[in-house]
Amino acid sequence: MAPICRAVHTEIVNRMDFKTQGRRPVSRCDQLGVAPFSVDPQVLTRPYLTDAHKAALDALRTWMTEAGMSVRIDPVGNMIGRYEGERPNAPALLIGSHIDSVQNGGRYDGALGVMLGVETVDAFARAGRRLPFAIEVIAFGDEEGSRFPASMLCSGALAAGADPAALEARDENGVTIAQALTAFGLDPAKAGEARRAPGEILAYVEPHIEQGPVLEAEDLPVGVVTGIAAQLRIKARFTGQAGHAGTSPMGLRRDAVAAAAAAILAVETVATEGGPHLVGTVGRIIASTSAFNVIAGSCEIGIDLRAASRDVRNAAAARIRERIEAIAAERNVGLEFTVVQDLPGSPSNETLTELMAEAVGDVGVRPYRLMSGAGHDAMMLSSLCPTTMLFIRCERGISHNPAETVRDDDVGVAALTMVAFVERLASAQAQLMAAQ
Repeated sequence: MAPICRAVHTEIVNRMDFKTQGRRPVSRCDQLGVAPFSVDPQVLTRPYLTDAHKAALDALRTWMTEAGMSVRIDPVGNMIGRYEGERPNAPALLIGSHIDSVQNGGRYDGALGVMLGVETVDAFARAGRRLPFAIEVIAFGDEEGSRFPASMLCSGALAAGADPAALEARDENGVTIAQALTAFGLDPAKAGEARRAPGEILAYVEPHIEQGPVLEAEDLPVGVVTGIAAQLRIKARFTGQAGHAGTSPMGLRRDAVAAAAAAILAVETVATEGGPHLVGTVGRIIASTSAFNVIAGSCEIGIDLRAASRDVRNAAAARIRERIEAIAAERNVGLEFTVVQDLPGSPSNETLTELMAEAVGDVGVRPYRLMSGAGHDAMMLSSLCPTTMLFIRCERGISHNPAETVRDDDVGVAALTMVAFVERLASAQAQLMAAQ
């Protein structure tokens, strides 16, 4: 597929070969998919502030430098490469995503967006082109929450500052975030300095694999994201009575796992009844026993609830809580709810989203708009600056899975789209500055 670029400045996009521009970001993600860039030599697992995270940043520093950027690591472990604009200290267009992964994850979730940011800067650097704004490519240290309880800690720190209390969260080995920062060579006392002033950042753009099957169904390589669904994470803990599996009559049991099982089905039922833009998942179950012959005295489940609007999500959460409370009462078990994370929906900026749709058209692809059900760092950045996202097709919509796959050609189209988008934004900024 040859690009058909109609942007104001076409020479850079026209010189780009979408096959080559796609192959390199994919190859770099593949390189980061194995040890030492993973803590597990068999599968990809790259948690925040680990040796694998550090190794990935070392490789990324080289690629950013080769693309013409100055590179630094901020106080919470975000790596930032800066390509200066036409004038010093100009506000920056921020492009990027996260570099961490879930346990046994895929190679392109997060990392591909970072590599596409590098590819975008490389195209302008090779052309010797400076823009009315700087470009900063960022690799957020933690988006997945795969090591510490809450997700998007690093993008939240950049947008709003790091809460000192949050640095006391512990991983499964009892290590606090503050301790992990120190071991990583960073000073937790300076974590608040990761926050960026609104005037420093012009906008944030996040290229990311779709993590769903819509673009594949539409036979499109890329799509324009209209917004990110509202999310709620809740822990529900059931407390019953541990007992012997052989001597406790069924009618007298206070089985915490059985109560949790009924609750899981309640979550599924409410989400199914709530319409196409509501989803509910229980992805975590922790029981007090793993023995065959013991009735569990306690069990905790993690509920993930998402919807296009916060009102729809909250109404579903209320229905789920009502049903689970009834289950606990019927089974005579204690129940404790804890809200772990509450993220409001994040609509994309209309002006940026329209520019992105035009850029998609510039490279000869039908602009298709879709909502993101997955959470992204763009949610946190929306409080700092205008945001938008570009989705890239992934095979069968599979993500958070070693089977996660993208096509080189699709990634190449995304690379050209990102450059066309930057061209359009630069033209708009130049016109704005001329009018002032």
